[in-house]
Amino acid sequence: MDSVEIGDDLRSKFIQVLRTRRSPEVPLQTQPAKPVKEPLYQGTPPANYSEAMESCPKLDIPNFKELLKEENLYLTTEEGEQGRLPLLILSMKESIQTKRPAVVFLHSTNKCKEWLRPLLEAYASRGYIAVAIDSRYHGERAKNRTTYEDALVSSWKKGDTMPFIFDTVWDLIKLADYLSGRDDINHSKIGITGESLGGMHAWFAAFYDTRYSVVVPIIGVQGFRWAIDNDKWQARVDSIKSVFEEARIDIGKAVIDKEVVEKVWDRIAPGLAGEFDSNYTVPLIAPRPLLILNGAEDPRCPMTGLDLTIPRTRKAFEDANCSHSFKVIAEPGIGHQMTSSMVKEASDWFDKFFKS
Repeated sequence: MDSVEIGDDLRSKFIQVLRTRRSPEVPLQTQPAKPVKEPLYQGTPPANYSEAMESCPKLDIPNFKELLKEENLYLTTEEGEQGRLPLLILSMKESIQTKRPAVVFLHSTNKCKEWLRPLLEAYASRGYIAVAIDSRYHGERAKNRTTYEDALVSSWKKGDTMPFIFDTVWDLIKLADYLSGRDDINHSKIGITGESLGGMHAWFAAFYDTRYSVVVPIIGVQGFRWAIDNDKWQARVDSIKSVFEEARIDIGKAVIDKEVVEKVWDRIAPGLAGEFDSNYTVPLIAPRPLLILNGAEDPRCPMTGLDLTIPRTRKAFEDANCSHSFKVIAEPGIGHQMTSSMVKEASDWFDKFFKS
């Protein structure tokens, strides 16, 4: 098979995996929602201020708040409680552009769409339609501060959902359907970005759905198979440890080891450490502009774990005669943290391909 056929085959396999654990599909519908006054944060609630997000380039517009248009919606992506996708969309009320570029923003573990508001406002001020969602079992899709952890454990026990990455990717495919139907959006200019878990969501959504035309995963790209084979899985596992502890007990192990880790990934996200790992899926984002932003010292997304992914991706862009559309920045001295410089680089990347 040539590269196009390989890509089509892998995308076909991926959507088949997603469909194995879906409740019945329903027609795409939107419903009005109300602004969330008290967002739900799980785990340890974050500080109220994010220096990195607040640093995002923003136009100084008099009466900005009055000129800002806010939409709160629910998008139906499938039957059931988790099939109601909450959206927060910000844009400027008045624009000389009839069709504007859009960027989808995805939050990290235990946060929610409201956390991203500083980024949404900054991009909206610069002429974008800025979109944020609540990932599965987060924000309005959560009932309490352990909903996401509980969903992961349930997935391990029952194998009926895929709360780690894949279920939210299904939502993002449906979101692309919705955004592609809006008259105020330039359908060839829909970007996607996210932090940590959100970066993984951006990576996988863009791998499958070519309607996401510019892609910036932030501290989210890693090699899952490499981490298992090289005993570098601990930091990632610690971020959602309860499901691995439950698996350890069920398997009868004294401690979490690589066998436990592999079995958990195979159960809750089939193929994540196999045919859908970064070295196979990230290159398929080419030729669409792709910027990977990681910390050079990130233990959850080690750069050495991308020694296959980055060369393969670079070759894919070279083969497509668009080497300039792929860039990797590993920020020196930075671990698993989104920094102000990453936010600026992401902003510049979208402007480069959407505004020039």
